[in-house]
Amino acid sequence: MIERFLNYVEIRTKITSTFAFLLTLAFLFYSNQPIQWKLTCVFFGAMFLFDLTTTAINNYIDTKTNGQPLQFKRGAALSIILILLGVSALLGLWLVVLTDIVVLLLGGLCFLCGVLYTFGPVPISRQPWGEILSGIFYGFFIPFILLYVNMPEGTYLTFQWNLQSVMVELQLLPLITVIMLSALPVCTTANIMLANNICDVEKDILVKRYTLPYYLGKKTSLRLFAAIYYCTYLVVIVMTAARMLPLISLLFLITVIPVQKNINEFFKVQEKSKTFIVSIKNYVIIMGTISLLVFIGGILG
Repeated sequence: MIERFLNYVEIRTKITSTFAFLLTLAFLFYSNQPIQWKLTCVFFGAMFLFDLTTTAINNYIDTKTNGQPLQFKRGAALSIILILLGVSALLGLWLVVLTDIVVLLLGGLCFLCGVLYTFGPVPISRQPWGEILSGIFYGFFIPFILLYVNMPEGTYLTFQWNLQSVMVELQLLPLITVIMLSALPVCTTANIMLANNICDVEKDILVKRYTLPYYLGKKTSLRLFAAIYYCTYLVVIVMTAARMLPLISLLFLITVIPVQKNINEFFKVQEKSKTFIVSIKNYVIIMGTISLLVFIGGILG
């Protein structure tokens, strides 16, 4: 029962939300910012359960057409989705009660994108921007919301509204820091999706799923796959030079050796059962290493 549930929600793929969360915690620690554990735990619960929900919806929808078995009878599978979604929404609303309307707006946007990713007349997963949106919503919104609820009010933005007007005041330098920090989970998450779609491009065309590799072609998609990883190294160099990250973060550059080895392996063969795993390996190498180094930077002061 538990094993079927874990397979249904593809628990092994949840590193994308978990590592983005851990990197942000490490950054808060490095920044000497006290962590609001109650807000942080409520956010993690809402985020993680919604991540499980979107995967369950994806499997529920896809098994209607791809011929693969569903882990539960369809009624039970749908009930699981509704329970996960309901609990996640309640936790999200609790977080809004504890914080402010900005969390409601950002969280609502994430919920909307997560549902539309596989549901609706034109699911995002069947469009060429699936990689981009999954990267942004996992890689940017998770760090931003977590930072927003933990940092002092007004650190990133001020939002005021009434029936006559809406006013948003952005703090550019802190926002640029968040955007740059988020570049790592954005890039590595997008590349997991890109690797998946490169492997499946021929099968996807048969079921009228026109993802980014369909429009770019395999050769260009592979070049993009490599270039996205290289961007993460450029970002870490710039952030360290700008003192946004600790000096020890430069040790991250060593990871280019195993990451490049994995890129080369994927360039040779693009088969789901054989080489898709390299995108997961690269994600763990990049996100695990930079999270650890930022945390160590916080210890060293």
